[in-house]
Amino acid sequence: MVSRVRVWLNRTYAENVFFMDQLRRNPSDRAVEIHATHGDPDSPVLAAADTAEPEPEGLSPAAYVEYALAQCERRGIDVFVPRLHQSAIVAQRADFEAVGTALLAPPPEAVAVFHDKVIAYEAVQAIGVPVPPWWRVRSADELKAAVEELEAGGHLACFKPASGAGGVGFRVITRAPYSLSQLNGFPSPYVPLHLVLEALRSAQEPVDWLVMPRLEQPEVSVDCLTGTDNRVRMAVGRTKNGRRRGFTLHEQWLEPARRIAEGFGLHHLSNIQFRMLGDRPVLMDVNTRPAGGLHQLSLCGVNAPWAAVRLALGDDPGEITPPFLGQDYSVVSGPRPLLPVSLPHQRADAGALAAVPAPAPPVEPRTAAGAPTQRIGL
Repeated sequence: MVSRVRVWLNRTYAENVFFMDQLRRNPSDRAVEIHATHGDPDSPVLAAADTAEPEPEGLSPAAYVEYALAQCERRGIDVFVPRLHQSAIVAQRADFEAVGTALLAPPPEAVAVFHDKVIAYEAVQAIGVPVPPWWRVRSADELKAAVEELEAGGHLACFKPASGAGGVGFRVITRAPYSLSQLNGFPSPYVPLHLVLEALRSAQEPVDWLVMPRLEQPEVSVDCLTGTDNRVRMAVGRTKNGRRRGFTLHEQWLEPARRIAEGFGLHHLSNIQFRMLGDRPVLMDVNTRPAGGLHQLSLCGVNAPWAAVRLALGDDPGEITPPFLGQDYSVVSGPRPLLPVSLPHQRADAGALAAVPAPAPPVEPRTAAGAPTQRIGL
């Protein structure tokens, strides 16, 4: 009898409840038991897991690694998908292997390159991947000079932290005065330049921002699965243009993504994002982790989470090509159950899981807030 696979996701995004669903609905009919930890007791990933625990707060990266090693050994974790403190964890890969745990994450050298967006842009530009013009700024004067140079070239300037994930800290610079237009409707990413300069000059510490032109849609996120031999097994683009989402296998997106994944050894799952600068795609960001929207590839007949777990366990899934491209779709929100207040949580049947222990979820992919993805007919 084939043994079950024990997978741990630490302090991951809410949307990864669908990553977990796909592991359970794997085409190999392999039993999967999922452990989740989080600092937020109301994270839906805790309710979606078979076993769950609160994470300790205030640990240094080194102390967190010790905590993670103890979790893996005590829980018998076969595959660990680290998000929090990924850099510190992958640096101790040998220690995790010694307790029988495979890390579903790139090597430390690859994580280090893409932790800092300036280093990342310099590195990918050196291998011939186009990047937008950029300035690293740490002061009001540097910001003003960068914005003026971009505007002189006909661009709208924006900035974001030099390190960070997602769209946290992203803002677009405007010369328009602050007015009721900023107070009507939903909050806007647009901020008047003079207010940003004033905030910087009155701040007690420097910032570390990347300033660049505001890039245009479509945005294409290429999900890659790469082996430890640096060969890409899967590359599929997910497109976003306003509300409309879709898929692409066009080489203008996939070729530079493969070049980055293979050239820097982005083993296992990564997500490489592009947008348009004028009439050509340029790199926007590289994530050395599974994307929150990875589950949307199920609309193309692909179970990427399970392929990644197989690869981490040494069972090469081979080249993965979508049998078809799903129709365009949109995302809408919906409910997702939470745990009672008390933790830790153990499912009553956690000791004897079937191949698909959880009730079958709806067919549709979902969004980060527990939102089903509604397809829109064309």
